Amino acid sequence: MSAERPKVYSIDPEIGFLDALAGGLLARSSDPLDLSRVQVLLPTRRSGRSLAEAFLRIAEGKALLLPRIRPLGETDADELLIAGEPAAEDFGLGGRAAADLPPPLPAVARQLILARLVLRWTEQRREDGPTSDAPPEDQAVRLAGELGRLIDSVETEGLDFAELDGLAPDDYAAHWQKTLDFLRIVTASWPEIQRTLGTLGTAERRRRLLEAQAAAWQAEPPQGPVIAAGSTGSIPATAHLLKVVAGLPQGAVILPGLDRKMPDAAWRQVLGAPSHPQHTLARLLQSLGMDRREVADWPNGLRGSPAPAAVARSKLVAAALWPAEATAGWVKLAEDKDAQDMATALRGLTRIDCADSGAEATTVALLLREALETPGKRAALVTPDRGLARRVAAELRRWTLEVDDSAGQPLATTTPGAFLRLTAQMVADELAPLPLLAALKHPLAAGGEAPASFRAQVRRLEVTVLRGPRPLAGFEGLLQAARAEAGARPLVPWLQGLAGLARTFATVLRNRAAGLATAVEAHIAFAEALAATDQEPGAARLWRGEAGEEAATFCAELHEGALVSDGLTAARYLPVLESLLAGRAVRRRYGGHPRLAILGPLEARLQQADRLILAGLNEGTWPAETEPGPWMSRPMRAAFGLPPVERKIGLAAHDFAQALGAPEVILTRAERAEGAPTVPSRWLLRLDALLAAFGKPSALNDESRLWSARLAALDAPTAYRPCAPPAPKPPLHARPKGLSVTQIETWMRDPYAIYARHVLGLKALPALDEEPGAAEKGLIVHEALDAFAKAWPDGLPPDAAARMLDCGRSVFARIRHRPTLFAFWWPRFERIAAWVVAQEAQRRPALAALLSEIAGKIEIEGFELRARADRIERLADGRLALIDYKTGTAPSPKSLRLGFAPQLPLEAAIAREGGFDGLAAAEVAELAFWRLTGGQPPGEIKGLKPGKEMPPIDELAAEAYAGLAALVRHFRNPDTPFHARPRPDWAPRYSDYEQLARIKEWTVTEGAEG
Repeated sequence: MSAERPKVYSIDPEIGFLDALAGGLLARSSDPLDLSRVQVLLPTRRSGRSLAEAFLRIAEGKALLLPRIRPLGETDADELLIAGEPAAEDFGLGGRAAADLPPPLPAVARQLILARLVLRWTEQRREDGPTSDAPPEDQAVRLAGELGRLIDSVETEGLDFAELDGLAPDDYAAHWQKTLDFLRIVTASWPEIQRTLGTLGTAERRRRLLEAQAAAWQAEPPQGPVIAAGSTGSIPATAHLLKVVAGLPQGAVILPGLDRKMPDAAWRQVLGAPSHPQHTLARLLQSLGMDRREVADWPNGLRGSPAPAAVARSKLVAAALWPAEATAGWVKLAEDKDAQDMATALRGLTRIDCADSGAEATTVALLLREALETPGKRAALVTPDRGLARRVAAELRRWTLEVDDSAGQPLATTTPGAFLRLTAQMVADELAPLPLLAALKHPLAAGGEAPASFRAQVRRLEVTVLRGPRPLAGFEGLLQAARAEAGARPLVPWLQGLAGLARTFATVLRNRAAGLATAVEAHIAFAEALAATDQEPGAARLWRGEAGEEAATFCAELHEGALVSDGLTAARYLPVLESLLAGRAVRRRYGGHPRLAILGPLEARLQQADRLILAGLNEGTWPAETEPGPWMSRPMRAAFGLPPVERKIGLAAHDFAQALGAPEVILTRAERAEGAPTVPSRWLLRLDALLAAFGKPSALNDESRLWSARLAALDAPTAYRPCAPPAPKPPLHARPKGLSVTQIETWMRDPYAIYARHVLGLKALPALDEEPGAAEKGLIVHEALDAFAKAWPDGLPPDAAARMLDCGRSVFARIRHRPTLFAFWWPRFERIAAWVVAQEAQRRPALAALLSEIAGKIEIEGFELRARADRIERLADGRLALIDYKTGTAPSPKSLRLGFAPQLPLEAAIAREGGFDGLAAAEVAELAFWRLTGGQPPGEIKGLKPGKEMPPIDELAAEAYAGLAALVRHFRNPDTPFHARPRPDWAPRYSDYEQLARIKEWTVTEGAEG
């Protein structure tokens, strides 16, 4: 039996692989127990679950004893390398071979140990001579990740790092010599570290297990049938095991989509074309000593035959992907192909080019949703772009559809993963407002309280402390800000409790020499304490569910790795944590829609749906870029024995060709990604070129315009109804009974803003972590000038300039923790102070009194007008001068004359009536704006002098008084509405209530649409 030719079969792309496999095994089973004696080896665990589902479908729900389904290993969809640890029993070893091998080293621990080696190598080079500084620890961790992938590749191929010497001859660039010098840390230190730890690399251990299984089956063939299905044998150990299985008395290998109809001339070139979809299968057949024509069709036992369109399409796609040297044969192929065959081949194949990635995700979601309209129809998205897959899953939730993504969800974006990241960022950023609120508003945060109570405290903290300029760093800064704000003082005990929870973690992160393991322990303790409620411990909430279990496993591995990688510190704990989190994913064990799926290309190789959507078909995405990596050039990789990087393209091309065998296939791509134009996938270009060679460049069904229109209609309003400007008419008792002189200007320009602020009681909150702007600068300058005027109201001190600067320093202290602002604003204030002191020296001799920041009010027909004047001078003759400080732009004479800037004229009216505290009624002799910019010149006096555009001051004040009285009477009419921007030419530049008034909806000019 052992001398027989290897038993190798193939299942064509147009036939569902797993359905055909299940159907064939059922057809071969005459006894219900026969199936249970079969062992089936599949590439991944997921394909094993899908095979079980295929048995259920074909048996139409009947009870079955399924075969023993064993995965050859878990395959990383991004790297197309086996990347998981199969259990010993998965290979029928009964634990013997596994027990003889050291355990695998967890990936996190390996990455941290390698990072420590990277840092140690940099330190040694620095001791040997001048060199660049050592990389930060997070960069070392990322570099260690790349180094780990190289180690996996070497171990997978069964190579030895001892062969590195001589890979970079003297005629190579000098940096390759340095790279090889760096790689010697692997040859010199890594094997010894593994021996000390008593571990093996995951790839090395898996390779040895596969080799042990092959040897065991060669020595003692199993009694029952063994079927190895779906693997292309791209990994040497897997290829060797497939060869052994093919030679077993009851063994068989089933290949996915072997092309047995390609012309011989083209096939001969496949072995030398690693990027061809059949390359790995050709290599496997070569190792088996077989010709492709000896490979038989797998007797699938399925009813019916594949659709003629799918069969013709598979042939068309195979021809489109011929090696470049063979494409001259397209001309002859076109001569043998009639129009009917072309139409048949393209039936069920559609192409959609979308405007951008967002449009592509929504279009794919619509295509998946549409498939559900047909009872029993199954649809799947196939893409290597995990970002696109997540966006499609999110779009599907608008129809409450949950779809299982085969790649899983990144741990960093799950609830516990995000909580770990946010709590670390909160402390690492010393409680900056945005990271602090992101952590405290997380659903898991409760701080030992009832969640509702905790949320209320967080909202109070946000409104009273965190809105506006940033408080000083750390809990001390928060507590200082809370004590200074009356509304926040009740938060002080709560903040102290929160500080107690984070104290250890914050102390560790401040100590940059603290060990990484200490930081991990403190972080986990803080996260658990913050996650606790008054009813449940934090550990129970944080580590709950599939995501919580994966997060707990990650943290355990991180702590273990930190312990064994002695020397790593907490100096860059947050970026190190984020770097390590980036590679973890959480895969759901169950759930998801029964008829929809999101698959990576490898998972889709063996599965088929009624509708397959192949998305992300752009160069750099599918296929991915083929960079050789930072360690070796292409010639160096070839000399070392590593496979060419183009083989990844070949494997991706094989998966693409397999997917095109589905009954209905839709190809999508985005014309722009992140704002940049994209290049269509080479396979789309090949297909276009083949159709052009056939003389039918437009034969492929292109529905780009159709789906673009559907996409536009998806969220378009059903009917457009123009919005009328708001015109609220609140009852008289709700209307304001008094306003300040500055608010009178708003009342004139935008009455709706007065309605929103004083009737509805709406007040805009300052922005979070707000950078102090022009308004804050104006307040600081006003306070400094007020402090100086109140300190010396009767005369200037001898050192007036120095005293003015002292007043400024005491006020500017509030922004000393913002050195950039201080460095920009303080020199300007110094110039302002010198200019003001010069003006004071000229004006003080003529003054009888000086009042600063003085409050005043009068009543006008029962309406209270309030003011706070920046500066009022009583002149020697008893008259008054009113001065307003402006650190911005002063109002124009026209706006003053028309009453749209009534502040100073109304203050003059109050002064004439004796409305200012401690100031008798008097005539106003001067109204002026002091424009204080600190530039060149530092200040400028803009007086309101009577002239052509300006009446005398008494007349201006009287007009302002009369105008306000008329305005008061006008709004006393209950039918008078509070219009938004009644005079567009005089509307304010900015209003907090623009969105509430829906300004953009009713101010569209004619002709703006279309």
